[in-house]
Amino acid sequence: MSSVTPKLDSCGAEPIHIPGAIQEHGALLVLSARDFSIVQASDNLVDYIDVPVEIGAVASGDLLPFLDILSAWHAGDETNFRHVWAERKLDVSAHRSGALILVEVEKTRQGESAEALMVGLTSLAQYMNGAPSLEDALLRTAELVSSMNGYDRTLIYDFGPDWSGHVVAEAGNGVLPSYLGLRFPAGDIPPQARQLYTLNRLRMIPNVDYRPVPVRPQLNVETGAVLDMSFSQLRSVSPVHLEYMRNMGTAASMSVSIIVNGRLWGLIACHHATPHSTSVAVRDACDFAAQLLSMRIAMEQSSQDASRRVELGHVQARLLSGMATAERWADGLLGGERERDDLLGQVGAEGAALVLGDEYELVGKAPSRQHVEELVLWLGEQDVAEVFATDNLAGDYPAAVAYAAVASGIIAMRVSELHGSWLIWFRPEVVKTVRWGGDPHKTVQESGRIHPRKSFEIWKEQVRNTALPWSEPELAAARELRSAIIGIVLRKAEEMADLTRELQRTNKELEAFSYSVSHDLRAPFRHIVGFAQLLRERSSAMDEKSLHYLQMISEAALGAGRLVDDLLNFSQLGRTQITVKAVDMQKLVSEVRRSLAPALADRQVEWRIGELPVTLGDPTLLRQVWYNLIDNAIKYSRREPVSIITISAVETGEYVTYSVEDNGVGFDMAYYGKLFGVFQRLQRVEDFEGTGIGLALVRRIVERHHGSVSAQGTLGEGASFSFTLPVKKIEEEDIA
Repeated sequence: MSSVTPKLDSCGAEPIHIPGAIQEHGALLVLSARDFSIVQASDNLVDYIDVPVEIGAVASGDLLPFLDILSAWHAGDETNFRHVWAERKLDVSAHRSGALILVEVEKTRQGESAEALMVGLTSLAQYMNGAPSLEDALLRTAELVSSMNGYDRTLIYDFGPDWSGHVVAEAGNGVLPSYLGLRFPAGDIPPQARQLYTLNRLRMIPNVDYRPVPVRPQLNVETGAVLDMSFSQLRSVSPVHLEYMRNMGTAASMSVSIIVNGRLWGLIACHHATPHSTSVAVRDACDFAAQLLSMRIAMEQSSQDASRRVELGHVQARLLSGMATAERWADGLLGGERERDDLLGQVGAEGAALVLGDEYELVGKAPSRQHVEELVLWLGEQDVAEVFATDNLAGDYPAAVAYAAVASGIIAMRVSELHGSWLIWFRPEVVKTVRWGGDPHKTVQESGRIHPRKSFEIWKEQVRNTALPWSEPELAAARELRSAIIGIVLRKAEEMADLTRELQRTNKELEAFSYSVSHDLRAPFRHIVGFAQLLRERSSAMDEKSLHYLQMISEAALGAGRLVDDLLNFSQLGRTQITVKAVDMQKLVSEVRRSLAPALADRQVEWRIGELPVTLGDPTLLRQVWYNLIDNAIKYSRREPVSIITISAVETGEYVTYSVEDNGVGFDMAYYGKLFGVFQRLQRVEDFEGTGIGLALVRRIVERHHGSVSAQGTLGEGASFSFTLPVKKIEEEDIA
């Protein structure tokens, strides 16, 4: 056995690339690539070349008559070296390994003629181009490889996403049992073995009971380490793998890797009940057949991916068009039945959830809102850079078992970091029965070491909580949609910023215009009132009707003057600097009542005034708020025998709300939206005088104090107007 056989707790940790020995059907010579000196050799090398080997000596033509050819190969770009040493009847191969050249020799074996092999491969290549399906191509390859190498059973083994294997094609003579359709757990071919299968496509074990031949010295003098034999054809085999073969009932095997687009797709695995080997030419032919199959698989995948990408591209184009034209990009995804179908069709899902902050929109077959909320919290804790995808959500998030029927598979992507927004697609559970070649969950442990499975009897398992896997085109479509959404959101944000700047500029222009117009109109209205008064004083020259007309002119001019004054105040408010100080609201209300007292000489008013907390703000502006609200309460309750005006305040946390309530004419809440607009009136001017600016002025003053206004009313029963101010200190700033 190998002198470096490790003590293992798991075959997945075994360093199988440095066994320190080779199989006995060949011999190994290791040369320094620097000067072609001999640094290592297998103990049986002399049996093949019949020349003594001295470690440290420079290789000569006596040792290797083909040394010149080997040197020329080493100086060139060719990857593989092959030579037939006719005198010794040896097949010679070589490969580079860092600063070393590994030369391997095997006895030349008689096999099929090159012509016969070429005919078979040519026929296979032609068949691949016209094979009606991949399944046909797999079977044809298995049959050709079986006929060329003479093994009892030839399997084609497809690795799944979890690296479990599935026998998808089989050919043989019936000596060994059929494994067609069976699955084998990923542990049967551990990660380091899969890595070697990717690096070194072909591997032959002629006899499971071979005696390993040590390579000496154990440590390479050039590297100071055990020889790396990753690319060696003769590399000794793991004892665990040999035990696995015996348990399987095979005495010899050969495997050829199927590499698709640089990735290990599967294996062509050949088994024999008794010791068996093939010639180098046959092995090369089998490798070529595997490469033909690899190209056919790649072509199949490429065709399917291209077709799926085109299909999803049409769906995405419709979604992008809808999002780009919708007022809210989310409406482009959820606006109608067609949009919702496209949202699901974008990745081939049956349900989806769009989460925008506190808004949850569920589409198709999806979990409940509560479950989606919990899932979003879990996703937020994961390190999701762009897209998170799984076809076994319960395996990552056990709580998902509760709704596996609709969401065993998900694609989730964050579409906004700021608002915690997610788009999640769902796929339902697909319950399936898997036929394993033995119990995949059973391990045999003895003396601290795990042995390979001893049983390969068919073992059935029902797999739950899994969905159909997401294809690469579907994942790519999800990533592309995420990029598009982010692009649209950013573009709309830029548009909103531009619009905000334009509105700010327009508002300032309107304020300036309003100020200019209202200021310039004050003098003409005063002139009209003044001249009308002069004409009335000459009453002897006018009849009664003329005097009535003059009175109407004066009243109209006075009303227009008041309107101009209100407009001037409203326009100036946007330019007025707020001076913040403590404001005694109780005192302000008393002052307003005194200023309005002359107008109440013939009125009965019942005042109900509660405790009004001191606040922070601009006293002059807040006095205007109280004046307008109390004046309105007096005005609109004057038809009542007794006007009842209630002034109160309520503190709630960081805010205080002040209210003025009356028992007057009230208003219809259907027109609430018009209350605080400029020139908006809910009563006829003939019934109640006013300019329609008072409440707009109230709202603007309150909003400049970072507060808000509201109202409640019932026709014929009165109204209540409130304004809310923050209790915290307001900074002294001019807010437009």
